[in-house]
Amino acid sequence: MVRKSLLVVLFMGVLAVGAGPGDALFSPLGQVYQIIRYYYYRSDEISDAELLHGAIGGVIDALGDPYSTFFTPEEYRDWQDSLSGEYSGVGIEITIRAGRITVVAPFPGTPAEAGGIRPGDWIQAVDGESTEGWTLEKASSHIRGPAGTVVVLTIQHEDGTVREVPLIRQRIQIEGVLAEYRPEEKVGYVRILRFDFDTPGLLGKALFSFPLQDLAGLVIDLRNNPGGILSAAVEATSYFVDRGVVVVTRGPSFGERTYTSRGNSVPNLPLAVLVNQGTASASEIMAAAIQDHGVGILVGTPTFGKGLVQEIVMQLADGGAVKLTTGEYFTPAGRSVHDVGLTPDLLVERADDDEGDPALEAALAWIRDQAGVPVGGGR
Repeated sequence: MVRKSLLVVLFMGVLAVGAGPGDALFSPLGQVYQIIRYYYYRSDEISDAELLHGAIGGVIDALGDPYSTFFTPEEYRDWQDSLSGEYSGVGIEITIRAGRITVVAPFPGTPAEAGGIRPGDWIQAVDGESTEGWTLEKASSHIRGPAGTVVVLTIQHEDGTVREVPLIRQRIQIEGVLAEYRPEEKVGYVRILRFDFDTPGLLGKALFSFPLQDLAGLVIDLRNNPGGILSAAVEATSYFVDRGVVVVTRGPSFGERTYTSRGNSVPNLPLAVLVNQGTASASEIMAAAIQDHGVGILVGTPTFGKGLVQEIVMQLADGGAVKLTTGEYFTPAGRSVHDVGLTPDLLVERADDDEGDPALEAALAWIRDQAGVPVGGGR
């Protein structure tokens, strides 16, 4: 009885933080707990922890924000693993748009990419179970699983085509940065696949592997980059923006935060950034800063449009955690990106039957045209 009473207090104490009326507002929750323990016919089959997690998750779900969530201990561990770029699954980043589980981007070299999953696809069902009403965490937990097992995704492409895609899960390990020097054009090409803690260092290593004194320009490929850690995006962007604002965030708990460049140590060369619908969140921070400061151009198709900031605001003693959307970010020019995205300076559509890489070819042509043209250094 003491244990149950303590849980009632914990229920109300956790959920009444900043609630105003406090205990009076949330006292029905404690009463529901007591009623369940007294009346529910299978009360002994559900633990106190499960009830507590359900209560906290219900409060978060009531926000109607797909990016705010309660993690159980296992979900939180999985989420932390995903930040390191290594986990077991099919290799896609997902979000919720218009109530639908939507693909932000498949990662290269993964079962999702090999299966033809595209940015903007609607995942209607997982293993035959409709995703209607699912949270991101529920979708992620159903799609992930032990390596070697099969998951079947029912996908609707943006053209309306619906198909079932069986995918064999594997251990996903994302290399954050890939680099290639193209001697025929004297151009350094860098693909950034995600922004994690290692990305700025890997980007610097890639950039300084090029013969900078001989380069005609740089291509940074942010296509199908679903984002990652804000601080990593700011630090990485500093390689290209000499000085000034990289991004501004605003939220009720912290007011306004301004993140500035740490100073560019790479020569100001003609810079083309490749973007598409799978370019989201932290990658849009980099792309927008480069565009706003005039130190490069965007080439490709409009970006995804995720301009919100999430933070872990609470951790439970049992290993669970609460992740909340705490603010919105704005570009150096004050633009809001959320649900709008970024419009490329050079719009290059790519049809499914195109051969080659039209966006990359357009970027290389633009760099060739910049010979002798001064490059801005940020503001």
